[in-house]
Formats: sequence, C-alpha cells, structure tokens
Amino acid sequence: MADDSWSSPELVARFADDAYATVKGYVRTYVLHHHLLDHLPPPPARVLDVGGGAGHQSFPLAEAGYDVTVLDSSPAMLGKARQRLGTLPDDVQRRVTLLEADGENAYEAVHGERFAAVLCHGVLGYLERPEPMLDQLCRCAVPGGIVSIMTGNAKAAAVRPALERRWDDALASFDSRTEIGVLGVPGRADTVEELSAHLAGQGVEPVRWYGVWLFVDWLEFSGTTLDPSDPQQVAATAAVELEASRRDPYRQLSRVFHLVGRRSAG
Repeated sequence: MADDSWSSPELVARFADDAYATVKGYVRTYVLHHHLLDHLPPPPARVLDVGGGAGHQSFPLAEAGYDVTVLDSSPAMLGKARQRLGTLPDDVQRRVTLLEADGENAYEAVHGERFAAVLCHGVLGYLERPEPMLDQLCRCAVPGGIVSIMTGNAKAAAVRPALERRWDDALASFDSRTEIGVLGVPGRADTVEELSAHLAGQGVEPVRWYGVWLFVDWLEFSGTTLDPSDPQQVAATAAVELEASRRDPYRQLSRVFHLVGRRSAG
C-alpha cells in the first residue's frame, strides 16, 4: 500500500515515539519477544529484522546477545533507530547493523547472507501483495532457521469498528481486507492459513501462530486509557496478554497475529 508514507517525519514520530510509549506498544514488544525466545537458537545467532524500523523489536534481542541487522527502506525510521541505538551500551551497539534497503530486495541487500532468524513485523499490511516479501524472507533464512511474521488478522477485522461503535463499518469489514489503520495509513490484512501455505511452498514449515494483543485493544477502542507510568499494572497486563496470545479462542480474536515458521534443513 502507501509504502512511501513512512518517509514522513510526522508519521515516523507518531509510530516510533508515541505508539511504543503506550501500554499497547509495550505489550506488542513484550509478547513478541517472548514468542521469539521460544523459537530462536541461543545467542549470538544472527537475526535479520526486515522493515525493522526504529529497532523496538530487535534491539532487545541485541541486548540479549544476538547479532542483529535492522533493514528498513525509510531513512527517517533508521534515523530514529540510530538515535535509540546511541543510548544503549557499547557492546550492544557493536552487535547491531543498520541497513537502508527495500525489504522486497532483502536477499540482494544482504549480499546473499543467511540468518538464523528473519523477522518481518507490521510490514506486510502496507504492501499490495505479501508474496514477494515472503519469498525474500524465506531466502534469507538459513536451513533450520526461523521466519517470524506479524501482520493484520483478516478474520478479526470487525473488532475495531465494532468497539468504536461504527456499526456500518463493522458490518462491511466482515468481507473486507483493507482499512485505514490507527495511524491513518491504509492497511491490508491476511490470514494465518494463506501465509502458512505460501511459506510451506517456499520450504518454510509453519511451526506455531499466536495472537499479539487483545484486552488492551478492547479497552483502548472502548475509550479506556491505560497508564504506562504504572510499572506494576503494565507488567500484569503484559503477563495476561502473553498467556492469551498462546490460547484459543483468545488468539483468534487478536487483530494481529504472529506466525513462526522454520526453514527445512535440507
């Protein structure tokens, strides 16, 4: 979709600074981080974060000892990543590489190198078609490596408009794949089954899928403000969301899903 929107400094600031400062932003990184730790090999395995933005998901992996490359097509996003990286300890900074490139040319951009884990979180929904990006992600994973995708859940598209009491929009969304997202940018959703089938066709066997957030979404769109300055409450919220992300029916109701696949060893 409107991929060049991410060149806007205003949009980048709203995403990299504001969105991640919320309880929902914290839940996103916390839940995905714990999912990843269940599947990643031990550090210092190499991780490629395609469309990694300001490094919110991959910098914690660098802090945990992983060797991280953040690839993003937006200079403004990478500028935010560089600022955030500068606040981290020197040994963490040395484990991070920032690379400006288009994710749909990721394999060429990394000169054919392969990684133990290839992440692509919150990117597919801004593309007209997911398949070219998925093919690149699969090519960049070593045999036995994982591919981690987070994207919009087409089967839960009615949740947001219904909670906002936009009933006509909610009714229409049952048969729609597109919407204007919370950042005001057009987005597109996928299904676990469709992405799993495509990954399998590229030699990446789906291993497990998760939700990402649920209750924080319901509260936010119902008009409840959660306080990010209360660490005890935030930690309790994140623990509940992590458990919900792993269980049915909760994960099925999340507006986004996290799919993990493993490339065949052959």
